[in-house]
Amino acid sequence: MAIERVRGQVLSHLVSRKTDPQDIVGTQFDALAFGDHPYGSYYGGTEDSVAALSRDDIVAAYHGAVARDRIFVSAVGDISAQDLGALLDELFGDLPETGAPIPARVDFGLGAGVTVVPFDTPQSVARFGHAGITRDDPDFFAAYIVNEILGGGGFNSRLMDEVREKRGLTYGIGSYLIPMDLSEMVMGAVSSQNESMAEVIEVVSTEWARMAHDGVTAEELVSAQTYLTGAYPLRFDGNGPIAKIMVGMQMTGLPVDYIATRNDQIMAVTLDEANRVAARIYQPEALHFVIVGQPAGVESSN
Repeated sequence: MAIERVRGQVLSHLVSRKTDPQDIVGTQFDALAFGDHPYGSYYGGTEDSVAALSRDDIVAAYHGAVARDRIFVSAVGDISAQDLGALLDELFGDLPETGAPIPARVDFGLGAGVTVVPFDTPQSVARFGHAGITRDDPDFFAAYIVNEILGGGGFNSRLMDEVREKRGLTYGIGSYLIPMDLSEMVMGAVSSQNESMAEVIEVVSTEWARMAHDGVTAEELVSAQTYLTGAYPLRFDGNGPIAKIMVGMQMTGLPVDYIATRNDQIMAVTLDEANRVAARIYQPEALHFVIVGQPAGVESSN
């Protein structure tokens, strides 16, 4: 039976997640940050919830989630609006007009501190963060640039320089702005040997505070703006990626001219603006670390 075959696959996946420190730290961080809200639990369910699902449960969940009032469509290629409309009617015309109610917004619920989840592994993994910024906030582009400087992609960020290049404490570290539909956070991730995780926490905390208190330099701002604007056109390398970008624009409420104006908005950010937003966004006094492993000299603070 198809349901039982897939149920077995999902249960196997859920069991394997219990042995992966990366999965464990993500699950624990989300649970602590968002509690009983859907953001606080793994979207794939638990062994008990998956085992208890009936066919009726699955059908009801499908009809609640897949409805015309929450479908976003973009089309890239040789197709007319008339032909696309007929195709969409054929594909989606029989779906319910409205789906299940969307959950309410939820605040990031973790305060400052450290949570250690004991796990027998030579390398600890950590997630760290606090409340963030919405995608439609006027300061978002400045925050995006500042985060690129602190912990964005590549080897030029402050965190990569301080934690990996200068001290050799990790292979990789990053920080991310995560503006979700119903909440937002600034989050980072890193892994390190158990013996060095305490030093990683100290360095990350120091850099977080330095960004909040001192901001960025003019050279860092220009470098980040040059990289972000130069890399942007590389995303448009095929119909599939372009369609994905256009759907993302709709889902986040971006205007139709966003692609044409995005780089201009990044270049318009001034040094004073970047430093004002850095002081607003980064909250070293609220930073919480969730660590899975056996980090030497690190204990849960709450």
